[in-house]
Amino acid sequence: MIASRTPGAGSAPGSDKRAAGLPESIARLRRAIRRAARAADPANTLTVAQLELMSCLAEHPGARPGELARQLRLAPNTVTTLINALIPRDLISRTPAEDDRRAVAISLTDAGGAALGAWQATNAEILAAAVMALPAAQRRALGQAVPALDALARAIDKIADEGGDVPG
Repeated sequence: MIASRTPGAGSAPGSDKRAAGLPESIARLRRAIRRAARAADPANTLTVAQLELMSCLAEHPGARPGELARQLRLAPNTVTTLINALIPRDLISRTPAEDDRRAVAISLTDAGGAALGAWQATNAEILAAAVMALPAAQRRALGQAVPALDALARAIDKIADEGGDVPG
């Protein structure tokens, strides 16, 4: 289980002090992107949770609701609520699973794929514009950080897959 830490209490033993502000920076970046995306596309009424579910379906077409709940680390009833909100909007479909007719498989519809693609494109445009507004040295630093950020995401996924236990 991840131990709670007092904000500003310092870094964990052995951690890189340069990365001490990383959690706050990531949270701020996520909020800024969401805010800018809402400003850029106010007609998009999908919630972040709905978009995350649709992103998961793009990666795992035909997933069952329980699989989606595990992937997203959400309660099964929360996933069911999200599914029930997206089906009438024709963004996802529910069909009998091929291997078990009692189970259901959830997939993105063409409209759902288009809505997800538009959201991803909006975010990509926002990031591209923001990066171009930075000085060249910061743009280079961000480019060099991409492999480390990808590795960080994989390490966080591994922690989630192992039930949230943090080594050390």
